[in-house]
Amino acid sequence: MKTWQLQEAKNHLSEVVRNAISDGPQNITLHGKPAAVVVSYAAFLKTMARKNPKKSLSKFFESSPLRDIEIDLVRVKEQGREEVNL
Repeated sequence: MKTWQLQEAKNHLSEVVRNAISDGPQNITLHGKPAAVVVSYAAFLKTMARKNPKKSLSKFFESSPLRDIEIDLVRVKEQGREEVNL
């Protein structure tokens, strides 16, 4: 990963972006410390897809740590609230 000082990156932004697309992430430093990374849009989308995998609702429930818990779903047969006429 190539490293750019912030001022140099600002002066060569087009090159930084081209390098991110062709060579991979470009590190930008501020006062000698890592501050940001420029990545291609494609690399960004891949990263986001890994962090937010889309899965079906059924897959979500299958992977739940609560999937083996039994729940008593018996409906109580009491009457509801009394009607109030205003």
